[in-house]
This record gives sequence, structure tokens and C-alpha cells, in this order.
Amino acid sequence: MTAVAAAGARTPRGTGRRLHGAIAHKLGTAIVSGEYAPGDILTGEVAFSEALNVSRSAYREAMQVLAAKGMVESRPKAGTRVLPRERWNLLDPDVLAWVFTGEPDVQFVRSLFELRAVVEPAAAGFAAERRSRQDLKLMKDALSAMRRHTLATDAGRAGDRDFHRAVLRATGNDALIVLSASIGAAVNWTTQFKHRQRALPRNPIPDHVKVFDAIAAQDAAAASEAMRVLVDLALADTRTAMAR
Repeated sequence: MTAVAAAGARTPRGTGRRLHGAIAHKLGTAIVSGEYAPGDILTGEVAFSEALNVSRSAYREAMQVLAAKGMVESRPKAGTRVLPRERWNLLDPDVLAWVFTGEPDVQFVRSLFELRAVVEPAAAGFAAERRSRQDLKLMKDALSAMRRHTLATDAGRAGDRDFHRAVLRATGNDALIVLSASIGAAVNWTTQFKHRQRALPRNPIPDHVKVFDAIAAQDAAAASEAMRVLVDLALADTRTAMAR
């Protein structure tokens, strides 16, 4: 059995949400890391549940989690097959967490920043035109958390995530708001990745303040440009971290 199964052998039997979530995490991480490649057939339910030392129902629930994220497909008599990468919901916050559990693929990290570069500057412009007092308060509170805790901590990174999510919410655009959890997760995990080995070479909080000030002033052009610069600098920092 694989290293995933070996690690899972220490998991006590049970059927709770926490247990099947832990199994999904183990298997999801193995899939995104390439331990299981697209097209691979996973070991049968009985063998896998015994190897992981979990109930069959917990294993089935974990498979349902992975199937809902487009990562596996189960068919009668054919077993459970890992689906092609283009079928995976790569913007799902759980999948992003699994990707960053190990060493993320350079191309995938670049693709996340390309997505942010397309979405976030435009969103900041809309936010400047449409933001409410409550939106500004959410951004301001997030900035306060970033300053108080720094981006080297979980609490500070949560503030960073909340800031970007608040900007998307302030657009009032339902289609963009749907992306807020994914954008927030991408911000969180790339920032955490940059801090793995050492502190960031510069403090990115002033870049966020510029975005906030432009949104508060209802200057759409300035907000969009400030966000574009923020994302570009974040990508540069990430490239530096990945080159170490």
C-alpha cells in the first residue's frame, strides 16, 4: 500500500465528519502531488478502508467528497478512477490547501496569479464605485488584523484573505462574489508558502492600504491600478520564494 495508506493506518476507526474529511485530505493530497495519476484505479473499498483502519462508510464519504470536487469517478465493477486534471475543481479551497501541502507546481502557482490579475483589478474598480460603509468597515478591520498580527501568522493571513474577499463582495456582482472564497484561499496559501523559509523581503501591507484608500475615495481607476500593482508584486515575491 502507498505512503498515504501507511500514514492513515494510525487513524482510528469512525464515521464522523472529521474522520472522512481527514481521509479526503490524505487522498486528495496524494492525487494532486501525483502519487495517484489521472487514470489510476484506486484500491477497492474494502482493501483501502482496512489499510487506512477506517470504516467503509467513512471511506465512501471521503470518496464522495473527492467526487464532488471532480477528482475521482466511481463506476460499478470499474472501481474508482482518478479523473484528468482539467476535471478537478482547482479553485475549491480544499483542493488549494492540498496543493500547497507539498511543493506546488510552478505553472499552477503562476496560473493562480494570472487569474487574480484578470479578476481583482477590475473588481477593485467596481468596488470603488459601489462600496458601502459596511464594505469599507470589513476592509478596514481586515487591514487592522494584518497590521496587528503580521502576515507571518495565521491571524494576519486571515486578515489578508478577508481583505481580498471584502473587495470582491463590495462589487455587488454575484458572479464575482462567488469567486471570493477561491480568491481568498489562493491569497492565503500563496502568502503562507512565501513565509515557509523566511520572512518576506518587503512588507506588502502598504500595497493593500493604497487599494483601500482608492476604494474609499471612490476612485475606480486608482483602485484598479493599485490592485494590479499589488498582485504583480505578490507574484514577484512568490517567484523569489520558489527560487530559494
